[in-house]
Amino acid sequence: MKWTIITDSSCDLFETKHQSADIQFASVPFTLQIGKRVFRDDDQLNQSALLKLINAGTWGKTSCPTPEDWLTQFRKPGNIIAMTISSHLSGSMNSAMVAKRMMLEEEPDKKIAIIDSKSAGPELALGVEQMEIWIQRRLSFDDIVAKTEQFIREAHTLFMLKSFNHLIENGRLGKIKVLLAHTFKVLGIGYRNRDGEIKIKDKTRGAKRAIIRLIQLMKTDGFNGGKVCISHCENSKFVQLLKQSILKHWQNTEILVLPTRGLCSYYAEQGGVIVSYH
Repeated sequence: MKWTIITDSSCDLFETKHQSADIQFASVPFTLQIGKRVFRDDDQLNQSALLKLINAGTWGKTSCPTPEDWLTQFRKPGNIIAMTISSHLSGSMNSAMVAKRMMLEEEPDKKIAIIDSKSAGPELALGVEQMEIWIQRRLSFDDIVAKTEQFIREAHTLFMLKSFNHLIENGRLGKIKVLLAHTFKVLGIGYRNRDGEIKIKDKTRGAKRAIIRLIQLMKTDGFNGGKVCISHCENSKFVQLLKQSILKHWQNTEILVLPTRGLCSYYAEQGGVIVSYH
């Protein structure tokens, strides 16, 4: 049986670097407009040009994939499981649901599941890799969907950002949160709640204090070793220190490090780090 796992480009995995014989991974791109330039968030994205405009403070906005984008992927043979960015942050899931209805009109017996990740970035990458494990173990379609939804409920995501500007400008933070975000002098610590909303947790000064705080929050969430995925927007030095600290506290931890793709680069901004763990 062929399987296709599909995410939107809020997931920091790339299609060309994540494939196997019976399990295909597909990514449906967001569109980013930065000033007058329009970028399609796929494997051909000019990341350096995008970041140059972002770092220059150029105004921008993002658009979620269309139903037609999703439908193209849903037409692939075999079972389909799609996972989207949090429905509280984007209309991507709504587009996917429209595409599912269109696909079932064409092929009523096709198995398609759409899962709200209630997150973005590395948490979707962890979910994709876990689904692959369950598929390889030959679990049923329904069991994999149920286990993935449970996985999301048990996972956590933290953010370490130098700026919340794009989250503010694009309405991802409420008015009170905006006032708090503007008080950050150096680094802001945020998290995604169980409803998939972005919340501000703390502020701190310097990389060392930020890492200490992230470790504290991981402990508070009950993390005791397992899987961690870290996405970053050109901040490999910080990520290396964070990775060392995680392994110091929890030696039985598997850590995957990924560069942010276009969408997460836009919202995390230069130096931003997103940490997901289960």
